[in-house]
Amino acid sequence: MFFVLSKVVWFVLAPSNLMLIALVAGLLLAGVARARRLGLGLAWTAAAALALFGLSPVASLLMNPLETRFPLYAETGAPIDGIVVLGGATAQDASIELGQPVLNEAADRLTSAVILAGRHPDVPIVLSGGSSSLIGADRYTEAQAMAQALVSMGVAPERLVIEDRSQNTFQNAVYSREAVDPAPGSRWLLVTSAWHMPRSMGVFRRAGFEVVPYPTDFRTVGGREGTSGFRSISAGLQRLDVAMREYVGLLAYRLTGRTDALFPAPDHASSVAHGMYQHSQNSTTNAELCSST
Repeated sequence: MFFVLSKVVWFVLAPSNLMLIALVAGLLLAGVARARRLGLGLAWTAAAALALFGLSPVASLLMNPLETRFPLYAETGAPIDGIVVLGGATAQDASIELGQPVLNEAADRLTSAVILAGRHPDVPIVLSGGSSSLIGADRYTEAQAMAQALVSMGVAPERLVIEDRSQNTFQNAVYSREAVDPAPGSRWLLVTSAWHMPRSMGVFRRAGFEVVPYPTDFRTVGGREGTSGFRSISAGLQRLDVAMREYVGLLAYRLTGRTDALFPAPDHASSVAHGMYQHSQNSTTNAELCSST
């Protein structure tokens, strides 16, 4: 029920859809004599919103707090017991039927998984993702497509744990935990998009699966992406929809008890470790600069 309701509600609340609905409603009202002024005002407001949110950096400014909530993962030499990779990076039916990976904007989730597989060659890799389609049914699952992609990129198939029952982030956490039954104190990396990491970490903590965040697929961090406008309205609206979907998801998951906080944050231990890593990096850089002068 939650899955169906979330899909239906989000279809209406997605900013791009909401603006279009307002524009059409305004034009229809403008055709009624008594509501002409109201209709035209609504239509012009919707049109202005499409231009503002589609071309300005507003969408990036909204996404940036999500992407910077958890720091970049820093290798500390601590052993890794496993890796969990969340779905969302593949067009699963096309991937399986064409026999080659068909990836989308979140492809970094899989490329990061390949890199981690090479760094930690003896640990299992959980691929979590079923079908998130509401209308019609996908013929294959995200986990199946991810497995095919990773094997084609050189990852041994026997390392892969397929979790293909989940339809949302909450189920990703619950079913991944069931699939591997992590031992207390074990250290698993969670690979997902940086903007999706706050909700994912909150859900995994609530599910009792302690994981270490490995954010990837950054959209606004680095370069001028965080402050630049967009060349097309569709690009800006797409980013706006992604960001707002996460904020709505965070609120909905908190209200239904699926996360441990409204806006999950790094725990103290990981923050301290990240700070120590940053300090050591800065010290190394300063030493190099001094030695070169």
